[in-house]
This record gives sequence, C-alpha cells and structure tokens, in this order.
Amino acid sequence: MSINTFEDQVKAIRHFNRFLTRQIGVLREGLLHSPYSLAESRIIFELANHESLTSSDLMNELGLDAGYLSRIVTGLEDKGLVEKTRAEKDGRQRLLCLTSKGKDAFELLDNRSRDEVTEMLNDLSVRDQQRLFTSMKNIEEVFSKGFKYSEPYVLRPHEPGDMGWVTHRHGVLYSKEYNWDERFEALVAQIVSDFVNNYNPKKERCWIAEMDGEIVGSVFVVQESEKIAKLRLLLVEPKARGLGLGTRLVEECIRFSRRNGYEKLVLWTNSVLGAARHTYKKLGFELVGEEKHHSFGHDLNGETWELLL
Repeated sequence: MSINTFEDQVKAIRHFNRFLTRQIGVLREGLLHSPYSLAESRIIFELANHESLTSSDLMNELGLDAGYLSRIVTGLEDKGLVEKTRAEKDGRQRLLCLTSKGKDAFELLDNRSRDEVTEMLNDLSVRDQQRLFTSMKNIEEVFSKGFKYSEPYVLRPHEPGDMGWVTHRHGVLYSKEYNWDERFEALVAQIVSDFVNNYNPKKERCWIAEMDGEIVGSVFVVQESEKIAKLRLLLVEPKARGLGLGTRLVEECIRFSRRNGYEKLVLWTNSVLGAARHTYKKLGFELVGEEKHHSFGHDLNGETWELLL
C-alpha cells in the first residue's frame, strides 16, 4: 500500500484495525468461543486482576461510556458473574467483584486466550516472532505517548534478569541517597534469591514497572504465613518519582493480598525512608512497632507497619 498523503495514512490505520480485529477474533459473537462479548470479557478480566473495583475505576481503565458500562455490568450481575458490595471505608461506594461463577468464567477466558496466542505463535518462525514483538512494542510506545491522561509506566510480572536489576539498583540508590554500605545490597540479594527459589505464584508476586522500555521500579509480595503477606523491596527510580508509581505499586500489593485470602499485609522499613512511609500511611498502614538497630553502617530506627485486609 502506497502511503503518500494524510488520507492514505488514515486508510492504512483503518485497514490495519480491520486486519487485527479479524485476526484476533474480536468480531465473533462470543470472544474466544465463549458466551461473552468483548466488553463483557474485558470487564471480567479487569475484575479478576484488580480487587473490588468501582464502576468509576472500570470506566477510567477501559475508557467506556458510563451508561454503556452500567448496562454491561447489570447484564453480568443478571448472569451471576458479578456482585456489588458496600465499601467498608465509605458506605456510599459500591465495589464490583467476581462471584465464584465469574471466577470460573475468567478461568475459561484466560485459558482459551493463552491457547489461542500459543497456537498463533507456533505458526510463526522465531525470526517472525521477534519481528512481531518489536512491532507491537513500537506501536504501543507511539500511541502511549499520544494519550495525555494515560500512566507513563506499565507494570508487568518479573522475567529472567529482573532480580539482578532489583539487587543492583537497590545497592546503588541506597548507597547514593542514604550512604548505606554493601551489606544492604547483600540483604537484597538474599531476599530475591529466596523469592525465586521458593516462589509460590498463587500466594506471591513481583511487579516490575517500566517506562519507555526502561525498568523504573519494583515491589514484591511474599508469603509470611497462611494469613499474613509481606510487602518487600519497594523501589522507584528518581526519574519516575512524582508520577504516583510508588502508590500504584503498593496498591497492587494490597489488591493481590486481598484477592488471595490474606488477612494482613505487613512490612518492615526504616524511619529515614520518608517517601515510602508517607505512601504506606496514606494507604491505611499503621505503625505497630519500632526498634533501634545498627545496620548497613548506620544507627537506624526500624519500623513495622501493617494493614488489616
């Protein structure tokens, strides 16, 4: 296709949209050969991956009209997939969450989506797979920069190589900003080693934040006991501070812990980490213990914080 004018560019994008929607099957009556439409499936996916969202949260996340979203949610309620509950902290708010039937629907959609993508990739050579991933990343980056109100970062699960980054950047930043010695880096290395060697994906999670393809933050939830989760290794790079990333990372930890049956989320920090302490307090954590200690070359005041879920 020759693309010489603005009109040609418009036609090329519309052509690509038609091709892509046909390729991934979103125009079929039931997405992924399921009884659910694209809009219903998106809502089910969001509720499965975010604990108890409000209608406003969904509207902002999916970019849907309020009236249209309300009709879809009502339909999902009628099907027994979604239920509304009253928020504990604000009785005026209604939170949306999946029922047990809704969770079964998510499992169906998630498994079929994984199978379809696997089949699609298996039909491509390794070279074509890499071309596809590069093109996808380029398209995402181009359009992400054009949305004024979109978050400038994305969160993803950990991948090979990320634990080395977590250890390295903790060592560098805490040395630069607090003059902590290499024993802190050794502690971080031990924590990430334990996480990888004992990883339980149903009860534990790591989030890696990226901005413009560069890692800019991380946080972990690990299992302390059957009912207690522990937040660890919250880090936000200086270039990504002031964007709400630290709050977003902690919020993901809270949602994950609630969704997976924990009753309490705890963490240990030090009083000198003012920004992190502000985030914890803002999100409802309470300081429940303090202890003075000498670590990483300094006299410090350790703090234990917890959030009842």
